[in-house]
Amino acid sequence: MTIRVLIVDDQMMVREGFSVLLNAMEGIEVVGEAVDGRQAIAQVAALRPDVVLMDIRMPEMNGLEATRQIVAADADAKVLVLTTFDLDEYVYQALRAGASGFLLKDASARQLAEGVRVVAAGEALLAPSVTKRLIVEFSKLAQTPRTVDAVGVAELTERETEVLVLIAQGLSNGEIADRLVVAESTIKTHVSRILVKLGLRDRTQAAVFAYETRLVTPA
Repeated sequence: MTIRVLIVDDQMMVREGFSVLLNAMEGIEVVGEAVDGRQAIAQVAALRPDVVLMDIRMPEMNGLEATRQIVAADADAKVLVLTTFDLDEYVYQALRAGASGFLLKDASARQLAEGVRVVAAGEALLAPSVTKRLIVEFSKLAQTPRTVDAVGVAELTERETEVLVLIAQGLSNGEIADRLVVAESTIKTHVSRILVKLGLRDRTQAAVFAYETRLVTPA
């Protein structure tokens, strides 16, 4: 099944470059481009892409606000943020807003295609160590833990809490299953229940939540 991608960036060379790279990959098709956040929102509504590659810093409407509106309109929307800086506060805010992960603009063609495939499959692009580092660094800036979410944490079972901590450490479902010596399908069930109980949309938001509530303490 072909993965349909929308590229959002105010720089024509970036859009064209990514378009050429992705269209050359098997199973991926670039179905549209947008030059700013407002155009991205309209294109998402019209084209219904599987993955949106979203630049953060753009005129008119930046990628952060566009991501918020796209995710608010469609809970199943998958946004992969593009950035020049690995430790970018806007990227952190985009992850909180519902982006499924992020890639640096200097990513290789293989990394770009793999990122699109991971996000399209419903997984968060949380594996790269830089993503975890970004979450850790900006969660340190919070003056106080997100105590408002204490009730949600209390609803988690001991095993669900354990799984959430491992998610925040960047482990995949398979790696968590190996660590806890259970079937991967069992971990998938735990992850689904965690997201429902905490009102989160994906693993990336779960990781952010774990750090901000101090369930996981930054090293």
